[in-house]
Amino acid sequence: MSHKYKVRQLVRITQPKFSDKRATTSGIYEVTRLMPADQTGEVSYRIKSSGFGERAVRESEITAQA
Repeated sequence: MSHKYKVRQLVRITQPKFSDKRATTSGIYEVTRLMPADQTGEVSYRIKSSGFGERAVRESEITAQA
């Protein structure tokens, strides 16, 4: 499976969990690194937001920022 998003692209988490303290108020993150696929074949990304550091997400958890 190839990556849908590119490094430095802005993305938004599609369904942040209400208890997720890592989610930003704006919900906008920047892709910092492309990660390999996991056991299910889904690729992952490292994303960051100013003041909140980096986190890993699966491709199904994010969408492109319009």
